[in-house]
Amino acid sequence: MQLEELNKKYSLLSPKDRIKELYKDFDKVLFTSSFGTTAAFLLHLFHSVKPEQQVYFLDTTYHFNETLDYKNKLTSLLNLKVIDIKPEEWKNKFTTEDKTWNSDPDLCCSINKVEPLDKIKPNFQVWVSGLMSSQNNYRGTLKVFEEKEGILKFYPLVDLKEQDAFDYIKMNNLPEHPLLKAGFSSVGCFHCTVAGKGRSGRWVNRSKTECGLHL
Repeated sequence: MQLEELNKKYSLLSPKDRIKELYKDFDKVLFTSSFGTTAAFLLHLFHSVKPEQQVYFLDTTYHFNETLDYKNKLTSLLNLKVIDIKPEEWKNKFTTEDKTWNSDPDLCCSINKVEPLDKIKPNFQVWVSGLMSSQNNYRGTLKVFEEKEGILKFYPLVDLKEQDAFDYIKMNNLPEHPLLKAGFSSVGCFHCTVAGKGRSGRWVNRSKTECGLHL
């Protein structure tokens, strides 16, 4: 099925129905989660449709302790099958000693996020992400499917707003990310994230708005 046909077909469906349909059209599904502030929404949806679906977590070694605790809590609650992906040890050590996030945050993200995921992407047909078009200008151009660097990307929540995710989390009695109460609407690595609305707390005072996984 061509990209245009996929988008036409899936755009008419609800997020849950999109996920159901995905497993009719594809066998090898890569599902990544950052266990951020809206993550429980998509994790719960996938768990309700395909509980055996593996969830890949990019362990940059720079996550907030609160994020790791949240990950463990959701993993236990939903009985998730989580697989940690880590950067090459020597490269990760270099970014720590060099504090690369200060001098070249793009390189830091490339080493600790992009490269580890690039190693496993060839094993899959489609990559699932919880991006929403309302989150920033780049994401505002997205459709349910796009093709990027040889893999089809699937955004089942693309036409929703973050408030929809928070409402769903509350309605389904799911735990919220512990940093939400501290004013963090979006959570990344602790070096580069401060409290803020939307994604305003990510890479403050820099033109950078994405880690590089989705660009």
